[in-house]
Amino acid sequence: MKPALFNVLCEIKEKTVLSIRGAQEEEPADPQLMRLDNMLLAEGVAGPEKGGGSAAAAAAAAASGGAGSDNSVEHSDYRAKLSQIRQIYHTELEKYEQACNEFTTHVMNLLREQSRTRPISPKEIERMVGIIHRKFSSIQMQLKQSTCEAVMILRSRFLDARRKRRNFNKQATEILNEYFYSHLSNPYPSEEAKEELAKKCGITVSQVSNWFGNKRIRYKKNIGGYPSPCYQSDRRIQ
Repeated sequence: MKPALFNVLCEIKEKTVLSIRGAQEEEPADPQLMRLDNMLLAEGVAGPEKGGGSAAAAAAAAASGGAGSDNSVEHSDYRAKLSQIRQIYHTELEKYEQACNEFTTHVMNLLREQSRTRPISPKEIERMVGIIHRKFSSIQMQLKQSTCEAVMILRSRFLDARRKRRNFNKQATEILNEYFYSHLSNPYPSEEAKEELAKKCGITVSQVSNWFGNKRIRYKKNIGGYPSPCYQSDRRIQ
């Protein structure tokens, strides 16, 4: 008689309370969490590790104007810092998941013990597990948010440094323009001249080469599209 009564009470409880709560607790996916997950995936922090660097490194490479070996060093530095962020993120994520699993197991054991003295259905246990997972998910969101902020700070520093190096100061521009117009008949400085100009301007030889390539293109357009033979081989350096 006692087991039969116990089963009836479980059935009544499930029909009257748990079914209603279960319907109310069907929540749609959190858009903020989806945005964080997408960003972490795009940056190579979440998911399988990307060997080619991140979106920021690729964007900076496109904007750098071909700085050659300087880019390789900077990209390596960026990837090293991003790898540290990735490692910290996954370490903390594993801790959260382990804590969630341990706490879930503990609660399920308690509920099973209590089910000997009061009616607790499997659906109630399932609902409790869902509540625990949602609580830990909100904690994980804080981790994902702080990780995204760290990536954004790294992106900002990396791209800002690239922009500063790309924007020559007034004195450097004057030195380069002076050389260009004084050698207008053949504005192709030798390697020795490039090295000397780079030292005077405080920039790299690669940047000097890029500046002259772009300057020749601009000058060719300004004189009406009829370049002299010495400009024929120039192409715009991106």
